[in-house]
Amino acid sequence: MKNLPREPTLVYTFLLVIAVLVLNPRPTSSWLEVEDQTEFSYIPGSPNGPENWGKLHKDWAICNNGTKQSPINVVCNRMISAPWLGRLKKFYVPASATLVNRGHDIELKWDIPESAGFINIYGNIYALDQVHWHSPSEHTINGERYALELHMVHKNLRLRKVAVVAVLYRICAGCENSFLSMLEDAIRDISAGTEKKVSVGLVNPNDINVGCREYYRYKGSLTTPPCSEGVIWTIKKQVMTVSKEQVISLRRAAHDGEGCNARPLQAINNRHILNYNPWFQTTSPPSTADM
Repeated sequence: MKNLPREPTLVYTFLLVIAVLVLNPRPTSSWLEVEDQTEFSYIPGSPNGPENWGKLHKDWAICNNGTKQSPINVVCNRMISAPWLGRLKKFYVPASATLVNRGHDIELKWDIPESAGFINIYGNIYALDQVHWHSPSEHTINGERYALELHMVHKNLRLRKVAVVAVLYRICAGCENSFLSMLEDAIRDISAGTEKKVSVGLVNPNDINVGCREYYRYKGSLTTPPCSEGVIWTIKKQVMTVSKEQVISLRRAAHDGEGCNARPLQAINNRHILNYNPWFQTTSPPSTADM
């Protein structure tokens, strides 16, 4: 097994997470993303478009009246240098996965819940559940929007909280993304329209190149209904590359007839945006509420 952590505690924690979750089915709860995305759309002005998500179900009301919603425009003048955050602590392992057409996006979901590893944020374990893609990017950096955004969705069932690691991509001619290339056949099979789920065998999350150590962090929400708040966002600073053809293939695979699956930007509302840069030094961290 590759990439085993040096600390035995991480190994024991991972084995405990697996032991507990294998004995329990994948939960369905109002604080998690909906798996069937057919009830809402990304078409502005439509009855089920983004500005009306909060009116479709009472459990989705926070989509319209929440104060810590995502995505946001990550701006430099709102950032606080935060070297105390430290390097993102992650431990991923290969596990069996399935590519799924959820309605508006393509999701790579590991077959045994949380079997692909975890990240450790503020001393809490968030197990990796799935990854999916949005095009164009949902978050912007200083007003700049990118061609694609990948979300690695992690869950802590005890805390009923979600932590998402986001990676942004710009189009580069001839620059195929290696992780998407590995999934090319399965994406093509879903694009044929005959299958909504395609088994892809073992997939190693470590094969997702998330770039350098520097990242941005803020508290936000899910970017799809029910738009639950309290989500810890970690947005990797380094923008990666992808080919135009790969972005198009992801949108075609969803075959939902919509040109994009990116939620409009939401108000920051005085939230802090933390910036982890290992080269910066600063004083003690702010309160936990700001982190």
